[in-house]
Amino acid sequence: MKNRIKAIYRGRGVRTNGRAVYQASQRELWLRKIESAGLRLRAEFLFRQLEQLQLLRREAKRAMLQESRRHAASQLLLQIPEFGPVRIAQIIASVGSPHRFRSQRQFWSYIGLAVVTRSSSDYRFIDNRVQKHCQAAQNRGLNANYNHRLKSVFKAAALGAAKNDAYREYYQRLLAAGTRAALARLTLARKLAATVLAVWKSGADFRSDQVMKQAA
Repeated sequence: MKNRIKAIYRGRGVRTNGRAVYQASQRELWLRKIESAGLRLRAEFLFRQLEQLQLLRREAKRAMLQESRRHAASQLLLQIPEFGPVRIAQIIASVGSPHRFRSQRQFWSYIGLAVVTRSSSDYRFIDNRVQKHCQAAQNRGLNANYNHRLKSVFKAAALGAAKNDAYREYYQRLLAAGTRAALARLTLARKLAATVLAVWKSGADFRSDQVMKQAA
């Protein structure tokens, strides 16, 4: 809905950077910027529809958080830095049970953080004999089949965790070792995913001192 509102102004060459266009207190000001009466009426209807959707969104969020609190894992996972009630609710709703995943690597694959490798010409004919060709597998990025909601959750958490006391040292160590920033954030996201899975499975409290101990 917000995209549709901004599209009206972009079509008339009116800049709408930021969120000011959505503010009810500035509604009349933005409507006066549209010269066409018909288009202005359409924008007014879209603004009114947005207001109703915002009310519905708040109700849906309350219902989601209320349902999330019914799960024992909710309070347990809230101990992990960068995971608030909304992210925890999304994780619980998407995963259901951590015991679906035998290892953290399976969990990484589910949330789109698993590295995919490809190889070809693994075997060759040499002197009429089949011999295995020793060459390193090529890295082809991350797996393409994954849960999009969870990947978004862990990528956003990794951005915040890079500045959080519990994970900052771990992130800085990766950078100091020569790891590119983007790859370091990916590694941090995988670390967060492994932490969530371990805490959820074991039922043990999160301990920040274990982060660097496990990374050593």
